[in-house]
Amino acid sequence: MALCWLLIHIFLLTSSSSLAHNDFFTSIGHMTDLLFTEKDLVSSLKDYIRAEESKLEQVRRWADRLDVLSAAATQDPEGFLGHPVNAFKLMKRLNTEWGELESLVLTDMSDGFISNLTIKRQHFPNDDDQTGAAKALMRLLDTYQLDTNTISTGALPGSSSSQRSALTVDDCYDLGKVAYSEADYYHTELWMVQALRQLDEGEASNAVDAVTILDYLSYSVYQQGALERALAFTRRLLALDPTHLRAKGNLKYFEYQLDKQKADEEGGGRQRSETRGRPADYLPERKKYEQLCRGEGLRMTPRRQSRLFCRYHDNNRHPKYVIGPVKQEDEWDRPRIVRYHDIVSDAEIEKVKELAKPKLRRATISNPVTGVLETAHYRISKSAWLGAFEHPVVDRINQRVQDVTGLDVTTAEELQVANYGVGGQYEPHFDFGRKDEPDAFEELGTGNRIATWLLYMSDVQAGGATVFTDVGAAIWPKKVSL
Repeated sequence: MALCWLLIHIFLLTSSSSLAHNDFFTSIGHMTDLLFTEKDLVSSLKDYIRAEESKLEQVRRWADRLDVLSAAATQDPEGFLGHPVNAFKLMKRLNTEWGELESLVLTDMSDGFISNLTIKRQHFPNDDDQTGAAKALMRLLDTYQLDTNTISTGALPGSSSSQRSALTVDDCYDLGKVAYSEADYYHTELWMVQALRQLDEGEASNAVDAVTILDYLSYSVYQQGALERALAFTRRLLALDPTHLRAKGNLKYFEYQLDKQKADEEGGGRQRSETRGRPADYLPERKKYEQLCRGEGLRMTPRRQSRLFCRYHDNNRHPKYVIGPVKQEDEWDRPRIVRYHDIVSDAEIEKVKELAKPKLRRATISNPVTGVLETAHYRISKSAWLGAFEHPVVDRINQRVQDVTGLDVTTAEELQVANYGVGGQYEPHFDFGRKDEPDAFEELGTGNRIATWLLYMSDVQAGGATVFTDVGAAIWPKKVSL
């Protein structure tokens, strides 16, 4: 649930990406642009509606006027046409005015709206963005141990009631389909069950019915080894649609498999076990990583915590900080992690965001085998690099980092600005090059990384911790601190 801006300064021992697809879902900063795009489209749509209503009002007034005239004229046609003005006006109406009405009716009032929509559509999210956002919701569900109903109702931890938006049956069904397309039957089941629950509670759907949802459900639970539940879902499906061919075939197959399973159990054979749960994971630290993200499993004993202090820091009586030292707080002891409070101003933060936003690109990782920079599913964010020459604010921040820490920024990479998207994250990784990556930073010509300065440029509603799985530490974001 972390949606935040970070400023990262990485120091080296003695800061590039391609313009591919926009990857809107990886950056809240760029998604905010989409909100204003949609607002503009809604305004354009309302203009179109008003134009159509104005046209229809003109047609309505014409029809009402002629309705009255025709009703009177047809009472005594000869008498009506005996008046020469009436005869002239009839000729004129049929020869000219009905043609003008035809032109009015045929006038396409949508041209302006369609033109605007066509232009804006070039900058719309695509299928990859929708899929990425769907996977993000599943990642939040798993990481923070939420349930589908909590997400569906929008009642997420830290969210205000004014910002809540609910998922429809169709939304839940689409989330289930995304999981199904990845052969992720665990999440398929969760979201299809949620969609079915909302249908059962009386919510209407424009795109899906219970039969379709039950079809997905029966197969997804079967794939997880739950034969009895698969059979129950199939029977419910057939009660709604007795002609469903696939369900009829599945019914026979599930009954056969269930009978066979029971026979094997009675005969002492091996029982079929359910495999319900999240898909197999490539990350060995997953459990610890997610626990720490939730604020669980911290390895800080009361005795160690008693040795953590807050102090005013002047970096060995640095001339800039003797009179006005900075506030320093111990966050962790081994390794030492400290937080500096109020180290930059809100105005400086806004300027950095302003400079970085046009340059934000999907964040990359260095392939440990090839050394090539590439995107990865375990790093969901966008980043930009700012040099000291680009603005005095960047130069001031660089100098401040050096003055406070005593580290030399002349061998540091440029400031990296990171903006996380929906469900944004960067899974456990090393900031420095390990022994098996001797050339990780060769192109910089300044050696390996030795320290990271991390500045939070926004507060978050919930989540957003920077965690250290090896030592069991979690550092929570606080704006203008690092």
